[in-house]
Amino acid sequence: MGNNNSISILFLGDIIGKPGREFVVKYVTDRIASAHPPDLVIANVENSAHGFGVTEKVLREFVAAGIKVFSGGNHTFDKKEIFEFIDRYPTLLRPANYPPDTPGRGFCVVEISGVRVGVVNIMGRIFMEPLQSPFLVADQIVAELQSQCDAILVDIHAEATAEKVAMGLYLDGRVSAVVGTHTHVQTADQRVLPGGTAYITDVGCCGPANGVIGMDKDAVFRRMVKQLPTRLDIAKGTAQLNGVQIEVDRSTGRATGIERVYLLEESLVAQHEV
Repeated sequence: MGNNNSISILFLGDIIGKPGREFVVKYVTDRIASAHPPDLVIANVENSAHGFGVTEKVLREFVAAGIKVFSGGNHTFDKKEIFEFIDRYPTLLRPANYPPDTPGRGFCVVEISGVRVGVVNIMGRIFMEPLQSPFLVADQIVAELQSQCDAILVDIHAEATAEKVAMGLYLDGRVSAVVGTHTHVQTADQRVLPGGTAYITDVGCCGPANGVIGMDKDAVFRRMVKQLPTRLDIAKGTAQLNGVQIEVDRSTGRATGIERVYLLEESLVAQHEV
């Protein structure tokens, strides 16, 4: 937990299928019960139901574990049942730059330890869907949230590294953190930008460590090598957990630090066996 002058935000990268879900639930449950729990836990859940979309059952598991806010991306609507429940969960986000009449919401505000935190979900356009400009939509939402919130975190779900870096620099000084998701590989460029915004290009993923960004390698080989259509299944084996922990000053809303979180399943088991 952050000290009296700061709050601690744990953000977990794209959760992939059952291996990712089980590891995340155990890790978050343990962290919240620890001597120094995070004040707020946020996770990207767009791949949590067998790699494509999210179901209400899965979402309830995360809520029970202590995750407060859920971001999405291009797979948010893969499970059609989401249309039945997305509007009932105000902290279940989809990219804010979808058309205005799209079900769900692109941002939310939660109060944690006396601090109002705004969370924004935005999606890039390079090699992605041709949505509204993520920069202009972020401008509008951030301007709205600045009068309501003490801190603001933005999840930029994007393919292109340059687009994510640009978003971080574009919002530097206006938000507390900009974190990248979607590519499932954790980058080593975490830092606090000059204006006080914590940044990382990609948080990474929570799921199988030995597949191709979470998917079974043989199915991927069939697609990439033989160029044949095939169903992608979740890879088996050891799971990994990727995230970042961000410290934010209560009075200024500026980040004071960002650290990467990276664990393999065996390491968590080993901790409990000691």
